[in-house]
Order: sequence, then structure tokens, then C-alpha cells
Amino acid sequence: MGCYFRGNIVNTLQLSIVHRLPQSYRWSAGFAGKRVEPIPPSGSECENCLVALKLLSPDGDSAWPVMQKLRQALDDIEVDCSVVECEGEPCLFVNHQDEFAATCRLKNFGVAIAEPFSSYNPF
Repeated sequence: MGCYFRGNIVNTLQLSIVHRLPQSYRWSAGFAGKRVEPIPPSGSECENCLVALKLLSPDGDSAWPVMQKLRQALDDIEVDCSVVECEGEPCLFVNHQDEFAATCRLKNFGVAIAEPFSSYNPF
């Protein structure tokens, strides 16, 4: 059995870990796809809310090319998304209704999704 090259996108993404930021976002007026603003917490679901996925590893300047590859992986299945700076780091923003499709696609590429847990229900 020999080794074979599966492509640069897969090799780069297999060591990536992302987590969902807890707050919901929306596109800033007049800046769709370029700038976001947090949505104040409310009890109702938002149809136009955005979910932010932040890269835990790698970070800093090396995170930008990885986030662009994550965006490309989602573009391939026609999930609308954008990479925008948020809290000083690149974040991948997807529509709330596309969150599960996006995380499933990223998991299929070997990206680890950090899941939150509480002391009441750790697993």
C-alpha cells in the first residue's frame, strides 16, 4: 500500500479546530459580506442571524489562509459564507439555518469542532 496525495485543502484543514462564538451576528447596514455587528440577546430566533466560527488553531496571521480554505469548502456545497475580521481574528460567518450543513461539511474535511459543555452536563 502506498501513500497518495489527497489535496492541499484536506491536508491543511485536518489540523484545524474551530468553535462557534456564543453571540449571534448580522451584517452591518450597507456592508453585507464585509462587516458584522453583534445582535443583542433575545428570546426569539432570528431568521437572518449569522453564526461565527472562529479558528482555535492556528491563530494569528496564519489563520487567514486556513479560514479562506474553510470558506472554499463551504462554497463547494453552495453554503453562503464570508470570512470577516471579528474580535481581531478572522471568523467564518454562515447563516444560522446553514450552521449544521457547514459544520458537517467541515467535519468531513477533518476539521474538529469544539463543542461547549457545562459542569452540570459535561458530556
